[in-house]
Amino acid sequence: MPSSHPMPRPSLEMLRALTDENVLRSLMSESRLTRAEIAARTGISRPTISDSVRRLAAVGLVVDTGERTTGRGRVGSYYGLAPGLGAALVVGITPHGITAEAVDALGRVSAREETPLGQDAGRQAVGDALDASVRRLAGRAGDRLRTAVVSAADPVDRGTGRLAHLPDAPFLVGDLDPPGVLAPYVSADASILVDNDVNWAARAERAEGCARGVDDFVYLHLGEGLGGAVVCDGDVRRGAHGFAGEIAHLYVPGPDGAALPLTEVFAALGLRRAGSTAVDVAALRARLAAPDDRVARAVLTSAIGAVVAAAVAFADPRTVVVGGSWGPDLVPTLDARFRHGPRPVPVAAACLPAPELIGARAHATDRLRTLVVDSAHPALAT
Repeated sequence: MPSSHPMPRPSLEMLRALTDENVLRSLMSESRLTRAEIAARTGISRPTISDSVRRLAAVGLVVDTGERTTGRGRVGSYYGLAPGLGAALVVGITPHGITAEAVDALGRVSAREETPLGQDAGRQAVGDALDASVRRLAGRAGDRLRTAVVSAADPVDRGTGRLAHLPDAPFLVGDLDPPGVLAPYVSADASILVDNDVNWAARAERAEGCARGVDDFVYLHLGEGLGGAVVCDGDVRRGAHGFAGEIAHLYVPGPDGAALPLTEVFAALGLRRAGSTAVDVAALRARLAAPDDRVARAVLTSAIGAVVAAAVAFADPRTVVVGGSWGPDLVPTLDARFRHGPRPVPVAAACLPAPELIGARAHATDRLRTLVVDSAHPALAT
């Protein structure tokens, strides 16, 4: 039977907080809006929007930009987010260098620093470059860094945010501690989230790439390093330790048909970079393009096909996305095989440039926006 007790009505403070959030999020999607435009976007009455704008201006979150509407009719004032609301720090750690960005609540990059790394740089060099990049960025950003998101081309321990050393990983940074390096440059209460670059790339492809809106898919990164991400019910599954999707040691058919760890297939084909476990991408792509070298393509297609088959069996994806510097070269052959298999799954090529930074930047922007919204009504913040 339905309850005889009426549902409690939301408090006035809660209603005001919801209206203020609508106003702030509208102004986070456009750099300036009039009260009438905000009302039209949100479906909230203009008097209620006007009250909200006054409240938000009084606490320093919204400002009159000084611009006015033109044309016939009543002149309207444009409002925007106030300056000084802080920035989000976005960091990319790759075998080639460090990228550090300051991103505002509109998602705009306000400052950027890049520091190159030497080949096989190692933990100390990477740590020093990370510290130097963020120090320079913090000096230029002009806003306090209120949250941080890091993309790293290494396995990441989900409990600590440290980079983890797995056997034969090509980017051997060891136990680098990005949260520890970044802590002096962000607000004392700032959250610092570190995740593997392939996971960020998968999030980006789901948000605005070839897997837009797909809740269940597998993303494979095939480049100098090998990695995977599993997206299930719209979320990246990181696993108990953060190592879900680490495909390098999955056993696959080698050149003579014998089972080998995937990473060893490249060694058997002579496609590893000298003195490293990294894939020699230039040599690999040259062999894939050579019309008289069918062995490399056949072996690599068979090996990566085994990875896709395992992903289909265990993750039941709607699609498989293949990215990286050479992986998309195999997509037509893989798609023809799996689209018509016993469990049909299309295989598509990733389509975003630098998807790991796109994914990390979007998440950092969302976190910063939530901090700004929560600051309007701190007592109600979740």
